[in-house]
Amino acid sequence: MTPSTPLNPVLRLAPSILSADFARLGEEVRAIETAGADLVHFDVMDNHYVPNLTIGPLVCEAIRPHVTIPIDVHLMVEPVDALIPLFAKAGAQLISFHPEASRHVDRTLQLIREHGCKAGLVLNPATSIEWIDHVMDKLDLVLLMSVNPGFGGQKFIPATLGKLRAVRTRIDAHVAGGGQPIWLEVDGGVKIDNIAQIVAAGADTCVAGSAVFGAPDADGGYRGVMTALRRAAHP
Repeated sequence: MTPSTPLNPVLRLAPSILSADFARLGEEVRAIETAGADLVHFDVMDNHYVPNLTIGPLVCEAIRPHVTIPIDVHLMVEPVDALIPLFAKAGAQLISFHPEASRHVDRTLQLIREHGCKAGLVLNPATSIEWIDHVMDKLDLVLLMSVNPGFGGQKFIPATLGKLRAVRTRIDAHVAGGGQPIWLEVDGGVKIDNIAQIVAAGADTCVAGSAVFGAPDADGGYRGVMTALRRAAHP
């Protein structure tokens, strides 16, 4: 097995509701689940850690009854710890955060797990992957940002591919040594024309916002684009 080959070949697709129609959010999340989504990606921005303001625990609680797939909460907030219990109570199954937003990364990961959720660490394009080295035992997810966080619809940063390969090598070594499975997720600019490179570099979970929610009905809508993404991922 090469370092860039995921131990789990399954590709998970996580449409980001940041690109959904917020006037029809319940309908939108039901539609992506019906169309084959594996997760609902839920972007939380605070206009402090990132230059945008989005949604909070009440919205998470509101959409929870509309889907059976997991809600994958990405916290782009600072400080982060106070929101973790609120999102866990609101129905999140995965919660990830940026190490720059926590004074004690190990403690924050443990807090997420104590509230019954899977825990993830998010690395921005310029954030070193060394952040994960001493907390591998508490990680269920590593999320690499392939754009700078704050806004949807940005272009994929090509340097993310090398970073993906490096993180995949660490994850594979951890699992081979008896450690727990860790998902490797990518968020930002994932499209039909680049998903094969992203998956080949080691990703097993891909966030897609505008690529999914901007899909024209003439091309099969949400189901059509997610089918196309899966096919393109393994040419």
